[in-house]
Amino acid sequence: MAEPRLAVRRKSRSSSERKRSRAPAQPVAASSPVARKRPSSDGEGAPAEALCSNDSEEDMFGDYDSFYGNDSLIAQVDDVEHKYLQDENMDVKAAGEVVPGNLQSGVHQKEQDNFSASQNVVVLKSDKEGACQMQDSDPADGNQKLTESILDDLPSSQLLYFEKMDELSSASRTSPLPKGRDEHVDSFSDKIRDPLSFCAGAEHRNRPIDSSSHSKCVLFKSESLKDHLKSAMTGNARAQTLQVSKTKQLQEAVLSEEIFVARKAIESSSLDIGPFYGLPSKVKDLFRQLRGIETLYEWQHDCLMLESLQQRKNLIYSLPTGGGKTLVAEIIILQELLCRQKDVLMILPYVAIVQEKVRGLSSFGIELGFLVEEYAGSKGRFPPIKRRVKKSLYIATIEKGHALVNSLIETERIDDLGLVVVDELHMLGAGSRGAVLEITLAKILYTSKKTQIIGMSATLNNVGDLQKFLQAEYYTNNFRPVKLKEYIKIRDTIYAVDSKTENGFTFSHLLNFKYSSNLEKADPDHIIALVTEVIPKYSCLIFCPTKKNCENVASMVCKYLKKEFRAHKEKEKQDLIKNLKSIGNGTVCPVLKQTIPFGIAYHHSGLTNDERRSIEEAYSAGVLCLLACTATLAAGVNLPARRVILRAPYVGNDFLKKSQYKQMIGRAGRAGIDSAGESILIVQEKDKHLVQDLVHSPLENCYSNLLLELTKGIQSLLLSLVGLKIAVTCEEVDNFVCCTLLGVQQQLLSKEKSLSEIIQDGLENLIEKGLLKGRISEKDHNSKSTLTITPLGKAVYKGSIDLAYCNILYRDLKKGLQGLVLESNLHLLYLSTPYDMTSTCSPDWMIYLRQFNQLSAAEQKVADIVGVPESFITKKASGQAVRKNVDNAVVNRFYLTFVLYSLLKETNVWSVSEKFNLSRGYVQNLLSSAASFASCLLHFCEELEEFWVYKALLTELTKQLTYCVKTELIPLMEVAGVLEARAKQLYNAGYKTLAHLANANPETLVRMIEHLSRRQAKQIISSAKMLLSEKAEALQEEVEELLKVPTDIPGTH
Repeated sequence: MAEPRLAVRRKSRSSSERKRSRAPAQPVAASSPVARKRPSSDGEGAPAEALCSNDSEEDMFGDYDSFYGNDSLIAQVDDVEHKYLQDENMDVKAAGEVVPGNLQSGVHQKEQDNFSASQNVVVLKSDKEGACQMQDSDPADGNQKLTESILDDLPSSQLLYFEKMDELSSASRTSPLPKGRDEHVDSFSDKIRDPLSFCAGAEHRNRPIDSSSHSKCVLFKSESLKDHLKSAMTGNARAQTLQVSKTKQLQEAVLSEEIFVARKAIESSSLDIGPFYGLPSKVKDLFRQLRGIETLYEWQHDCLMLESLQQRKNLIYSLPTGGGKTLVAEIIILQELLCRQKDVLMILPYVAIVQEKVRGLSSFGIELGFLVEEYAGSKGRFPPIKRRVKKSLYIATIEKGHALVNSLIETERIDDLGLVVVDELHMLGAGSRGAVLEITLAKILYTSKKTQIIGMSATLNNVGDLQKFLQAEYYTNNFRPVKLKEYIKIRDTIYAVDSKTENGFTFSHLLNFKYSSNLEKADPDHIIALVTEVIPKYSCLIFCPTKKNCENVASMVCKYLKKEFRAHKEKEKQDLIKNLKSIGNGTVCPVLKQTIPFGIAYHHSGLTNDERRSIEEAYSAGVLCLLACTATLAAGVNLPARRVILRAPYVGNDFLKKSQYKQMIGRAGRAGIDSAGESILIVQEKDKHLVQDLVHSPLENCYSNLLLELTKGIQSLLLSLVGLKIAVTCEEVDNFVCCTLLGVQQQLLSKEKSLSEIIQDGLENLIEKGLLKGRISEKDHNSKSTLTITPLGKAVYKGSIDLAYCNILYRDLKKGLQGLVLESNLHLLYLSTPYDMTSTCSPDWMIYLRQFNQLSAAEQKVADIVGVPESFITKKASGQAVRKNVDNAVVNRFYLTFVLYSLLKETNVWSVSEKFNLSRGYVQNLLSSAASFASCLLHFCEELEEFWVYKALLTELTKQLTYCVKTELIPLMEVAGVLEARAKQLYNAGYKTLAHLANANPETLVRMIEHLSRRQAKQIISSAKMLLSEKAEALQEEVEELLKVPTDIPGTH
């Protein structure tokens, strides 16, 4: 909201004049220093000029002196003023030297952390006139809060100008001054503490002057009143409409002071910390406003007060699901960003969780002055931009986090990373992704002694090994905000899980639900009896072994529910179906169309991201009361329920693991809503003994996967160690590997060969593949001979390419150079199709042939080049025997390329999934995998000069694959959490750019966009503001870099 004084001035002009004054508005930083300071003709110094009006060679108003259409007003005032000035002999010189004092106070604002709340009146004294008071009325609240000195964001050229003015001011002060003048300068420089004091237009310079004070305030005598009015109008035109009230200024001063105190407290490692765990009280207010968190749980307080945290030791902490682990991590992250002024990396397991966290923390970033950057899929800069002022919170998936750490080590910036937080630390034991996470943490531990590591998980067992690996302290607590009651069901009997009894179970009750013979056949597991005890009043989750089972359970339950269930939130359910219809371009899944009116839906990877998001939001809002879902929901977004039912103790065909069981039942009980949560595991008689072991056994141990995942594990580690020059001799490599989790567990995991032998084999393999150069002596493994990385090896680790495919990728790209077909993007798409998805592909040969026949002659040539002859597809489609030797991996990969090709042409997941008879989720997963692989491919080609031609081509293709929408929607989809359906809604409502979204009003957004809650609207706006801020910062960095004076200019030394 504009400051009242400025608002009145604008009101007195017509709308056309308002447009005139706003159009040329430029940031302060862009104005010319030369234009700002003009020497007077007698050489006695510059006249006092308005800092923000920039009365430069290009006058904004030209000769147009009219004030609301009456040009006689200024003329009359001008005549009176000239006449008056002829009668009085004034000392103008004083005013010329006051403004540098103002500038000085602006320059030193960064160093002053607070100002007195009572200093709302600035008194300027001259040697004769007594005082001229400038009263500052309380402006209205602005909705933009300052978090740092404006000078922080000015370019160096502007700062040099301020310094120059400061020098002139200092020089002028060395000459004798009258006493009153001295007081005047001191008062001005001491009392103006407002960061806006030097750029709020006419606000501080053109206050009404008390005519009874002789009308001779020295500050305003260097210019005529006409010039002052023109200057004020110019200032209004150039000033941003959003101003900050005195209340806001005071709040910012308090925040600045609290951050200063907190930083000092953190540095002294004292337990006597700031108002909110070493953070400003504003952080506590934000948690209340944005999360509804009033107070912390006792364990959270205890954990944050741990001496090990105060001493910046690494920490692992473990609590049951839903215990509030993430809040503790977020407070520690904010301490690092605000108090220690260091960057932070947060590693999360899945893209969806990364995006959710980016949305959730962007609001904090906007309010507290740090950047939130997304590193997931194809998003992320390597290395990240080195920020001048603001610190960055990088939120990354495991793979992107590894690439980010590599880039920081390579550019010798790893010490800029003050903190690394790992959620779901038990992922260390999860196959190839666990191996990548282990490599990432080992590199941080080895290369930076200043980076703190915090790991958290609900399912940890062999904590001792992890402590040894991470050199960490350990904190654990069994706290749950809602009590969990565990049950199992065998036939129609419910047993409570009780570890004190001999067989582990005690009888609880029999199901009280009358089953007809037909219903008994349809629902032998009594799911309807279990769900109707809680829905629709409370929520319920049913975890099913397979995706198909999810859909079957949802359909079956709604068939046998009473019609009264349809009446519950009927309008909201119809709105949900309409929303899903718009997402599917007029098509809704028949199962969802049948189940949603009853408040039931399924949730699994076969749905598109848009569909999953809509269903999750409807469930959270209480529109849906029952979800039939797969185990992935337990590890993903947080959707708690009053009752959790496990349809069977299986995930797919595999028996349930204890960690998976714990994650699933951990969703039972909603903090602040339920007094207790219930979990019921449905068990067949044959599985009874297995379930007894499952329920009462300890959690699985977490073991290193570096050996099991050779190409993504130990070999990938060895290659990057040499490439980053972390370890370049066998001895150094040995020392590093001993510091990994594999090194800690080597007696358990490497019984056949010693760790040293495993390392030697790995290095020899890399040399054979042409990725490393050097000699490894079998006799003397501790040889000092140095290993070096080849250009291909460097490209492989920089592109995060799986070593299993690096040689074939190089051959494919080399072959492509000989005859790259650019009539369409089919050939380039083939090269960007992920190798690791070909094994899961089973082509429909009739569809394959149909798609092949639709290709142009040039596109069919692509098939020949890559090795997929038409005759092979024809014979396969007609069921004939094929004698020709064709690589099935290539054939499958080309089939997936057809799917991607159709997607980019149609940008409709629904129609493409129907055309190829694939699930929508699979098609979308293929698309996101291809986007990520294309991004890796781009980094790979950037390191090899021979592939220069691919760089520009892959840059554009990566963008197309990332968003796969019409070009006009891409700017909106860059915002975290805005998917295609939402982007279309926003675009149609007139929000067509990032700037539109960043400056949107949440209430207007909720009113104009269907199915958008106020919370979602605020998150979208915060994310857009954050992205806009990132882009602006990046451009500012570029400008700074361009203007930086080189230190090695010839002839300067």
